Amino acid sequence: MRRYFKLMSAFILALALICPLSDLGQAGTPSGTLVYSHTSNVGPLNPHLYSPNQMFAQTMVYEPLVRYAEGGRIIPWLAEKWDKSADGREYTFFLRKDVVFSDGTPFDAEAVKKNVETVLSNAKKHSWLEMIAQIQPAQVVDAHTVKLVLKDPYYPLLQDLALVRPLRFLSPTGFPEGGKSTAEGLKAPIGTGPWVLRETKLGEYDLFVRNEKYWGAKPAMERLLIKVIPDPNSRAVAFETGEIDLIYGDGQINLDTFGRYSKDKRYQTKISPPLSTRCVAMNTKKGATKELPVRKAILHAVDKDSIIKGVFLGTELRADTLFPPTLPYCDLGLNPDGFDPAKAAKLLDEAGWKKTGTSGVRSRDGQTLTVDLCFLGKNAVHKSIAEVIQAQLMKVGMDVQLIGEEDDSFYKRQHMGEFDLIFNDTWGPPYDPHSFVGSWRVPSHADFQAQSGLPNKAKIDERISQVLVSVDEKARQDMYREILTSIHDQAVYLPLSYTTGLAVHGPNLENVGFGATEYEIPFEAMKKK
Repeated sequence: MRRYFKLMSAFILALALICPLSDLGQAGTPSGTLVYSHTSNVGPLNPHLYSPNQMFAQTMVYEPLVRYAEGGRIIPWLAEKWDKSADGREYTFFLRKDVVFSDGTPFDAEAVKKNVETVLSNAKKHSWLEMIAQIQPAQVVDAHTVKLVLKDPYYPLLQDLALVRPLRFLSPTGFPEGGKSTAEGLKAPIGTGPWVLRETKLGEYDLFVRNEKYWGAKPAMERLLIKVIPDPNSRAVAFETGEIDLIYGDGQINLDTFGRYSKDKRYQTKISPPLSTRCVAMNTKKGATKELPVRKAILHAVDKDSIIKGVFLGTELRADTLFPPTLPYCDLGLNPDGFDPAKAAKLLDEAGWKKTGTSGVRSRDGQTLTVDLCFLGKNAVHKSIAEVIQAQLMKVGMDVQLIGEEDDSFYKRQHMGEFDLIFNDTWGPPYDPHSFVGSWRVPSHADFQAQSGLPNKAKIDERISQVLVSVDEKARQDMYREILTSIHDQAVYLPLSYTTGLAVHGPNLENVGFGATEYEIPFEAMKKK
């Protein structure tokens, strides 16, 4: 990380040609600048790695061969078209001929091959994604034609190629010296996308400028300044004082503040369509949550409708299953575990967890019924939900300890299984259901650890491996039914709502909309009057 920021200082001289450095980070930014804020810096922007790289910023700089579009369509992007072999094991991509990286380096089949090879060389890091286990090094057919050969007929290949990471394309000049993999870091974050990262100041801001060599429609604004504002209340103040132009995304604003803005004629507010499922994963291997009656009791004790009304102010819809039935293979007619505190209390009584003292907390064999609930400390929505769940579970005799964590610590808990309850949203299109389900087989997120105490965990993982390479549509549907029904019946997740993105801006900002996924912010279309 330190090496990255040292390298970024080389951009400062070029930045001076665009706007005075003294203007950056000030309320009076140069004209032609759109000002946004985020909870942290965007990171080194390695297209092939994860945190601390921020996904929305990776999509600004790097592009895929194909792109996910509204309605679940996969459309051409850096590849103009593609052919698929009859057996589903070979894909030939015909690349656009008018694309260069932002440094002027041609985007061609050799660049694709180099990026694929560096990702495959770090395959263990990407073990959550079945595509990486399936593809072999890319084959260069000619300067603008590349072939990907698969070990098996992996049906979601195109969806996975549309993902934000790990397979987007870095300029050959951005690779580290000495032929090293990007797992070792970057020389510079150079992509084909509409934006170029020009300067970073740790803890303060990231400055992007328009990629003047971009092959598509160029951004309407010349510069995008992203200020680091960790606290949602401070972000609201910055917005109201004109320091930033836009609040955008999930958890970036307190929902009561959003409700206030929606009634204020000075501001414009927008709510995206449903994006993913907001849920809490329950650890089946440790603590009280390893008991199915306790997990079932939690499902019945949480009043989702009150959360929708009181926390989300109606901006999200209640979720009763891990995936909405509108997704492929997910319309299964599963029975929801509805709000029923009496049933929750009965389940706990039958499991031996009794109320015996004056505290109201249940105990058994000298142990109190205490669980922890981990959440992202900077996420305003997480904190509000956690406090409501804490209060609702207390009503049935469960003591909930809230643990708000920094991003890295939170994701470490997910990875290591150091939780009883932890926020663990699904990923939305194009990840759901196949990529999200596929990731359950390895400890990359909370899912593997949450499921690790299930008696049929090995069988679930076996079915997942089979469904991802099945060529029989009916068999595939049957296997998804088996996988998702088992997870539902064993109460591994507490689905809460279907997430939405929120946007707030003033009348001077136009063309503010939402992307096809929650991981992209269409800054390119936005412009000031």
